[in-house]
Amino acid sequence: MLKYINWDPITKFVLWNGISIHIYSLMFVVSFLVGWYVMKYIYRIDNIHHKYLDPLLIYTVLGTILGARLGQVFFYDFSYFSDHWIEALLPVRENPSSLLLGMIKGYEFIGYRGLSSHGATIGIILSSFFYNKKILKNKKKSFFWICDRLCIVASLAAFFIRIGNFFNSEIVGKACDFPWSVKFVQMDTAYGDLVPRHPAQIYEAISYLLIFLFLWFLYRKKNIRDLVGYISGIFFIFLWSVRFLLEFIKEPQGNEIISLFFLNTGQWLSIPCVIFGIIILSFSRKRKYFFS
Repeated sequence: MLKYINWDPITKFVLWNGISIHIYSLMFVVSFLVGWYVMKYIYRIDNIHHKYLDPLLIYTVLGTILGARLGQVFFYDFSYFSDHWIEALLPVRENPSSLLLGMIKGYEFIGYRGLSSHGATIGIILSSFFYNKKILKNKKKSFFWICDRLCIVASLAAFFIRIGNFFNSEIVGKACDFPWSVKFVQMDTAYGDLVPRHPAQIYEAISYLLIFLFLWFLYRKKNIRDLVGYISGIFFIFLWSVRFLLEFIKEPQGNEIISLFFLNTGQWLSIPCVIFGIIILSFSRKRKYFFS
């Protein structure tokens, strides 16, 4: 019988002359590309011209990356980044033996490996607000109208990102002895001993994919998508409830704090997101054009 899965994958593809792309970074690119095509289909259904798509992609990419990075800095690793502020701003890591771009000594390029989904959520909310005000102002669409559609794409993007985390052997689960447990050979020693663990990233990825399919099902029903804010409410309740529950089987991330009621940073940040979803959902059922 299968006791556990030995997970020792490749983490990057070497392209040319030492230039490589990490699978985690590739998953980010895939999430934005697939999201663009999904939004293209959504805009066609809503009779919104495709010229509004490219600005949406730019706003969303900037909001996601900036929000996710700053969230990681302030929510999880502020004590480290306060002494390494260059690493907080740029996708580099201090390494005395490296020469960045053949010119800058003491740093190596590693990409943005520390990213917070809660920070990304805040960044996307802010970028969506500005996109709605600057780009969709002539279409007279509400802020929550664009949020309802981006939530569908965001849940699918979350699926791809967790697959990237799985290849990076990060955000690992706690030790277990189930047949589907995974021994992360390349796991950071900060997580503990090299033993079979819950594949928490796969649990999350599957959950987010199911949430995407459910939100897509809701969107296809015209009477539901006309309830502005309804899909956003469902998204916040479902996705962050899943995140809250799965945190119980994860190892702590970085300098994550385990505090009152034995809840960690990710769980405390998820609670207001769920409450926010409940508020949005309750209002959307009372007013057809919530926040119009």
